[in-house]
Amino acid sequence: MQQYQVRILAEAAKAQVLADRLEADFGDEGPVSWYEHDGAWAVDGFFFAESAAEIEGRVRTALGEELVGLDLVVEAVPDDVDWVALSLEGLKPVIAGRFVVYGAHDKDNIPGGLIGLQIEANQAFGTGHHPTTWGCLTALTRLMERWRFDAPFDLGSGSGVLAIAIAKKSRRPVLASDIDPLAVTIARENAEINQVGHLVTAVTAVGFEHAAIRGRVFDLIVANILAGPLKQLSPDFRRHSRPGTTVVLSGILASQAASVLAAFRAQGFVRENVYVKEGWSTLVLRFAGR
Repeated sequence: MQQYQVRILAEAAKAQVLADRLEADFGDEGPVSWYEHDGAWAVDGFFFAESAAEIEGRVRTALGEELVGLDLVVEAVPDDVDWVALSLEGLKPVIAGRFVVYGAHDKDNIPGGLIGLQIEANQAFGTGHHPTTWGCLTALTRLMERWRFDAPFDLGSGSGVLAIAIAKKSRRPVLASDIDPLAVTIARENAEINQVGHLVTAVTAVGFEHAAIRGRVFDLIVANILAGPLKQLSPDFRRHSRPGTTVVLSGILASQAASVLAAFRAQGFVRENVYVKEGWSTLVLRFAGR
C-alpha cells in the first residue's frame, strides 16, 4: 500500500478539533499532528491506503460537517521521504517567556539565553506550538521569577513539556500525570532527553485518582486540558491546594474562560492573571482558602 499525507488548514480552535477527530479514528494507523503553518494552522496525518480516493473518502466520512468550508489535500508520500521529517517542516522553535521549545532537527538553531525544551512531534499533545502551551509557559516564566515552588503538579501532562519546564527552571521534583499511558511514556522519555528524568515522575491517572496524588497538597498545579474537565475537577483542585497555592489552567477557549473562572471562584480561588492568544485563554489563579 501507498502512504498518503492528509493536510487541512484551519484556524487554531478548529485545527485542534480536527486533529482530535483524526487521532480518534486513525491514530492506530499513523501519526497526526497540528501546528502553525504560514499564518494558519495545519492538521497533518500520514496514513496507508490503496489509493488517494480511498483515504480521502474515509477522512471526509470521519470528519463530516467539520470539513465544511475547508480544503482537504491528499498527496502520496514518495517512498524515499521520511514522514517524520516531513511532519516536522512547520515545527520551528517556539519562544514562550524564558523557554524555547524545539525539536531535535533544530537543536543547533535555538537562541541563546533561554531554557531549551526539546520536545518531539509525536502522539502526545504539547510541542509548544499551540497557544495553550505558549500561555502556560509564559505564565510559568513570570511565576517562577517571583516564587519558589516545592510541590508542583502537572495534571494532563501530554508530552510532559510543562513538567519539564518546571523541573529545568526550579530544579525541584515535579509530579506529572495523564489519562493516556502512551502520553505518560512519552513524557518520561522527554524528561530523560531533557536531562530531568530524575526530577519528573509521570503516572497514568484519571484526574486526581492515583496513589501518588491522593492526600497530597501542592503549591503549584498546572492543567492544560479542556474547559469541561477543569470545571468538573475544580473541587479536587481545592482539596489538593492550601492557601496561596497557584493554579495555571489552559485548554480554554476565550469564550469559555468566564465559566471556568466562576467554577473555581466557587471553590475559593481568585484570579491573578490571564493570557489570551489566538482565541485561547490561560488563567492564573490563587487559592485564597474557604
